[in-house]
Amino acid sequence: MIKMDSKPEKISIIGLGYVGLPLALALSRHYSVVGFDLDEGRVAELQNGYDRTGEVERSSLGETALVLSTCLEDLSDVDVFIVAVPTPVDGNNNPDLEALKSAAESVGKIMRHGAIVVFESTVYPGVTEDICGPVLEEASQLRCGIDFYLGYSPERINPGDSVHTVERIVKVVAGQTPEVAEQLSQIYGSVNGGQIFIAKDIRTAEAAKVIENAQRDINIAFMNEIAQIFGSLNISTYDVLEAANTKWNFLPFTPGLVGGHCIGVDPYYLAHSAKMAGLDPTVILSGREINDGMAGYIAKQISARLNEPAKVLVLGLTFKENVPDLRNSKVADLVKVLSRAGHSVTVHDPLADPNEARALYGIEIAQGLGAEFDCVVGCVAHREYAHIEFPSMLRDGGLICDLKGIWRNSPALTRYSYWTL
Repeated sequence: MIKMDSKPEKISIIGLGYVGLPLALALSRHYSVVGFDLDEGRVAELQNGYDRTGEVERSSLGETALVLSTCLEDLSDVDVFIVAVPTPVDGNNNPDLEALKSAAESVGKIMRHGAIVVFESTVYPGVTEDICGPVLEEASQLRCGIDFYLGYSPERINPGDSVHTVERIVKVVAGQTPEVAEQLSQIYGSVNGGQIFIAKDIRTAEAAKVIENAQRDINIAFMNEIAQIFGSLNISTYDVLEAANTKWNFLPFTPGLVGGHCIGVDPYYLAHSAKMAGLDPTVILSGREINDGMAGYIAKQISARLNEPAKVLVLGLTFKENVPDLRNSKVADLVKVLSRAGHSVTVHDPLADPNEARALYGIEIAQGLGAEFDCVVGCVAHREYAHIEFPSMLRDGGLICDLKGIWRNSPALTRYSYWTL
């Protein structure tokens, strides 16, 4: 094992997406780091100074000592491997660990005696030790806990958030042994000023991660349910929240479509763990059912106000505002339901990659907004949509559906019908 009184000579980050790339850059200021990704196109873009996720500036890529590679052999002398690959769900909302197991197998083939393998991907408690450990053992023919060691440090990257970056947040770490945990504390602490919490053990750290987003999901589900209740009472949820938010301990959640790789996925990992233990995760899955059903509810409200098939413009396809991230976009679900109802739907998003939208959802991204629509649906509060000129795109008397309350105080609304959650 690496001596605790010495720094590792080389670290590798496996997976250069929203999580891996910022971490690799931060660590490369203190260590020799190799960033590894199987996507040759992604690595080529980064080598040319372009980050399609928008999380990293071109100048940061140009100034870094980070080495980028798609060749596993370049990791042969690495001491610490940090795995940051996606952990989605399958078509039945069960955990899909294939990318994680594949990454572990690749690391196992190349790692040396004494290596530490750290996982950042969201999992349910037990995955690191019960699933990834055996995969690493089989691929390496080394013994877990003797010849190599496991660690876990849950990622907390929030896409589009320039405040809560990896350098400014508390990092939770856990190791297979206290010595490994201390080693990881030193590594991660080097980039965030020592803001480290050492969890009791790996399972505890895994559990802490999986409840963070499940908690948010449940809170948003409550907001979505009350939005439906207040809608039936002809009360604006946003007006209600303005009043309720004056109380000091009221939690400032808002209703809407819940997508993305974390909040819309992680609760299913927690639910899976509960079922494995013979428990019925009622609250968790009820929240998921409400949130997953919002696209259908919104489409029904829109269709009821249009009365007949209409030309609909959907503004925003990414899962949240001001990011290009299309993973698990629930706007795509809304587009499907509206289309099935007979509406002609046009989708616009200034940040989404048209090729990715086409590949993921079969949706074509419109390049402009110049057309006379019967309805405009504001799904994502991109900055570009804050001051839309409705007369250039919406017929007089047309319907504005403002899911995020973007235009609720706009004086232009007097010319149109308006609905919000």
